[in-house]
Amino acid sequence: MKSDHLLMNDELIACTDVLENLATAVLVLDTQCRVCYINTATEIMFEISQRQAEHIPFQMLLPGELRLQKSIQRVLSSGQALIEREITLFLPASGEIVVDCAIKLMDLGESYLLIELSQLDYQQRVNRDENLQTQQQVVRGLAHEIKNPLGGLRGAAQLLERQLDSDDLKEYTRIIISEADRLQNLMTRMLGPYQQSDKTAVNIHEILQRVRQLVDIEVDERLQFIVDYDPSIPDLHADFDQLIQIFLNIVRNAVQAMHGIGIIRLRTRIQRNLTIDKSFYKLGVLAEVEDNGPGIPKHLQDSLFYPLVTGRADGTGLGLYLVQNLVQRNDGTVICSSHPGQTVFSVTFPLESS
Repeated sequence: MKSDHLLMNDELIACTDVLENLATAVLVLDTQCRVCYINTATEIMFEISQRQAEHIPFQMLLPGELRLQKSIQRVLSSGQALIEREITLFLPASGEIVVDCAIKLMDLGESYLLIELSQLDYQQRVNRDENLQTQQQVVRGLAHEIKNPLGGLRGAAQLLERQLDSDDLKEYTRIIISEADRLQNLMTRMLGPYQQSDKTAVNIHEILQRVRQLVDIEVDERLQFIVDYDPSIPDLHADFDQLIQIFLNIVRNAVQAMHGIGIIRLRTRIQRNLTIDKSFYKLGVLAEVEDNGPGIPKHLQDSLFYPLVTGRADGTGLGLYLVQNLVQRNDGTVICSSHPGQTVFSVTFPLESS
């Protein structure tokens, strides 16, 4: 049996400590494909603890997954390591994910299988967030450039109106003034709130309950809220009012998508070993808003948080753009997964400094 410690700078470090801090999901199976060990990233991915997973057959974690089962059998029979790219897995707890998978046979006195699962949508999310931040900077610059001449246009229309005697002609200047005001308001919303974030200790459940109360006033008994909170979650450091606005926008979007009829689930969980905007955090809080509405059209899902993107005829396409903006101001990240019958917005905030 090889040493279960590493020698670094004259200090012994347990190999399990290294594994527990990896972002990659690691599993060790015996030759009967029973689970011997999983690290923290695997516990998060499958929503199962090491104690619960130990000794259970691997196929119980992924019922019906044939491609990965065949790959494991190939490694067991040939002894050759194998890498599978872009495998779509269905996790009973959280739905579909896409992973790269490395499988290797280890000889530690006895034979064991080492399986590494690297989730691909994380990198896709990082790339999307970077693209979105670049676009936000361009949009804010453009909005500033548009606001300045709009003020002059409105002022000129007002001066012209004073010189006109005909009510018919004044109607045209009123239209100019009205449209200039509408565009000014649109540009202001695109620029987002001007105030800096006022961060204090915030209870995520107080936020969600306040949002629920606000929306309850606007709907009737055909809309039902179901809550699933983790009461052990500590306070996070964030702006109370901005978090209210974040979840109010998301919940109202769900209500509008379902035309006020359906179920909205509010869920919270602790997250471990997460990366947000290239910063690593040991602990975070995940708050999810799930609805059973028709889902978001496939062609809109990749650009959902971009400005002026909307699936509604009467929408401005700024609600989720502002959600993304406010989430980033509070050091968080937001993602969405959607298909007919289930749409989930997942917002994650760190629980400590990076």
